[in-house]
Amino acid sequence: MPSLTKMIFGNGPLGPSLAPWIRQRPGLQKYWARWSNFYKNAAGYRQKGYLYDDLIVEETPQVQKALQRLSPQQRYDRVFRMRRGILQSMGHKKLPKEQWTTPEQDVRYLTPLIEQVVAEEAERAEWDYMTVEKIQQKRAEKRNIFSKREGTH
Repeated sequence: MPSLTKMIFGNGPLGPSLAPWIRQRPGLQKYWARWSNFYKNAAGYRQKGYLYDDLIVEETPQVQKALQRLSPQQRYDRVFRMRRGILQSMGHKKLPKEQWTTPEQDVRYLTPLIEQVVAEEAERAEWDYMTVEKIQQKRAEKRNIFSKREGTH
């Protein structure tokens, strides 16, 4: 049984999130969609030419593996956006409006790969700690050698 916090906040590869809980309630989802669009526009990352997944912290091993799985073109585009964004930040400037990232262009390209890596690591951990039932039964029988046998007093 998952914990209450995992049920409410979810436990994705990027940390806790209210998104699964909000997605289950259509009325709440419509309400929060307006605020999320407002927040995305106010955050300013689109005005510098970034995509949402460009802002994910790269220091975790899962993100490093996911970055290695990107195609060469995706890697090049990511580095280009990062360099352009850093130059704009250093100059305290914004890109011209026609170069801003539009909501249609702001797609998740890295998050699915991170989720895939996390799922593979969970599966690998499950297989690493799995023991065969017959081995467990033999071990249990060996432990019961000194216990009283049925029919003897």
